Amino acid sequence: MGRLTHRSVYKGSMALLAVSLSAYAGTATANEKLQELAKSEKNWVMQCKSYDCQHFSESTQINASNVENLEPAWSFSTGVLSGHEGAPLVVNGMMYIHSPYPNKVFAVDLDNPNKIVWQYEPKQDPAARSVACCDVVNRGLAYYPGEGDTPPLIIESTLDGHLLALNANNGEMYWKLEVMDPSVGQTLTQSPYVVKDKVIIGSSGAELGVRGVVTAYDIKTGEQDWRAYATGPDKDLLLADDFNSANPQYGQEGLGLKTWEGNQWKVGGGTNWGWYAYDPEEELVYYGAGNAAPWNETMRPGDNKWTNTIFARDVDSGKAEFAYQKTPHDEWDYAGVNVMMLSEQKVDGETKKLLTHPDRNGILYSLDRTNGDLVAADKMDDTVNWVEHVNLDTGTPVRDPEYGTRMGHKTKGICPSAMGYHNQGVDSYDPDKELFFIGMNHLCMDWEPYMLPYRAGQFFVGANVWTYPGPKGNREESTGSGQIKAYDVKTGEFKWSKMERFAVWGGTTATAGNLVFYGTLDGFIKARDSRTGELLWKYKLPSGVIGHPITYKHDGTQYVGINYGVGGWPGVGLVFDLEDPSAGLGAVNAFKKLQEHTQMGGGFMAFSLEGDTPFDNVDVGEYQASN
Repeated sequence: MGRLTHRSVYKGSMALLAVSLSAYAGTATANEKLQELAKSEKNWVMQCKSYDCQHFSESTQINASNVENLEPAWSFSTGVLSGHEGAPLVVNGMMYIHSPYPNKVFAVDLDNPNKIVWQYEPKQDPAARSVACCDVVNRGLAYYPGEGDTPPLIIESTLDGHLLALNANNGEMYWKLEVMDPSVGQTLTQSPYVVKDKVIIGSSGAELGVRGVVTAYDIKTGEQDWRAYATGPDKDLLLADDFNSANPQYGQEGLGLKTWEGNQWKVGGGTNWGWYAYDPEEELVYYGAGNAAPWNETMRPGDNKWTNTIFARDVDSGKAEFAYQKTPHDEWDYAGVNVMMLSEQKVDGETKKLLTHPDRNGILYSLDRTNGDLVAADKMDDTVNWVEHVNLDTGTPVRDPEYGTRMGHKTKGICPSAMGYHNQGVDSYDPDKELFFIGMNHLCMDWEPYMLPYRAGQFFVGANVWTYPGPKGNREESTGSGQIKAYDVKTGEFKWSKMERFAVWGGTTATAGNLVFYGTLDGFIKARDSRTGELLWKYKLPSGVIGHPITYKHDGTQYVGINYGVGGWPGVGLVFDLEDPSAGLGAVNAFKKLQEHTQMGGGFMAFSLEGDTPFDNVDVGEYQASN
């Protein structure tokens, strides 16, 4: 039990509430088992489907020629009203469904989706709801396949700052850790990430002046392996000895302090609650650190390293091999936590291992993921105006001063808005077509900063924001705030582009059937031809969508499924009945028409060709009398 003393996490207050330690046996890691499970089209074992986060399925039973025949197969209500981000996991015939706060977990037998095999609802500190930035969302579960005496585990983060492992077979608690403290504004909304017998989790709460951190725990014992911050001394940042050696222009030593005034770094943000990717060959895990705090840039002079940054860390040591700050001295809340997608493509005649990242600041970045070289930085839309271009040699954005922010001034027409041209959605990559399918926002804003003191556990923003559709939308009607595009990193061009009524908040899933699926805020799941963008099929769901689709096969039938349940940042006005146009950190005005199309209510719905379902066998799900 001595190892438990290493688990102190926050101010030495980590509490181990329940734990079952098991002797380590064997040498296989979660990597190998998860990779093997991910290869099967019967499973959807990670939020991004696979470590490369391509969110791509090889299944072709549902394809562009027959997708019009998709019909509902079965559905499941979580009984929770707030926004449902992320997606269920599917592992070996079982579906694991999560909900936003109170963070329920359900295990559903796919042979009989009428049967809840087990369910779990954690006891939480309800005060966490008051410090959640943008609805009480949760981005989903992680799966650990088990090893030796350690059973398969479902890993969940809870809004009140706990990380817990449940026995995937029966839902029993395996261990539970308190890793964040809501009393100082820390929360957990991220999906945990399992690599090499570790579970990695980031923090939320930059809008309350939380100092961003990422931590790796031994998945068998809950013991802390390593912890790295986004701001502060190099020893806290865990910089490798050769940090940024390939690109010293990005910055190297001492900048976590030097680029901040005084002790501002202690409340400087850089939280990370987005999507990770992992390259088993490089043994690097990639993620983004979020926005600087407060939003009011006047209160934090300097570049504010390493907020708004892409990090590449050695998964064993946590050491940062490289880091690239996309928006130095962020003036617009361009949090950089968005999805990281890995591919190998020939760019300028040379095959490169790419990391492609659609950032909130409206730029699609592609880096050589082996060393951090910036390969491409293309605008997501020609209406991006805060930056003229990104210098590929230095990595520096060349800004347009007209759209800078400063005290005593209301800057108008900044594109993108604080919500970004891309936010938390998980996008997809088709390796055959070499195209990324990007679900986007089309939102701009007016911005007026103000001064405020830092008080632990209180909102620390310092800016009023008014958000509205971009130039291609209808600002009077607050519609035309979303787009979906097919992007070719080799040319920097978009093969096709389509507008949507509202932001495509949840992201996309591509398949080898020449399809790209996504959900809309107004409550549709749609399928487009991934070659042309032509709309081939749609279905009206019970509520709006902020999660991403999945697809899996069960008993020879391919299903497409998606979480429904409007909410999240774009739905805060609807969820909390807000009317002030600048409320919801600027979201209320942008989505004031949302309630005319959908209402709250969360769950999951699955579709198949002709609506094939386990219930076609009328005995499935039927009550069997005992006599």
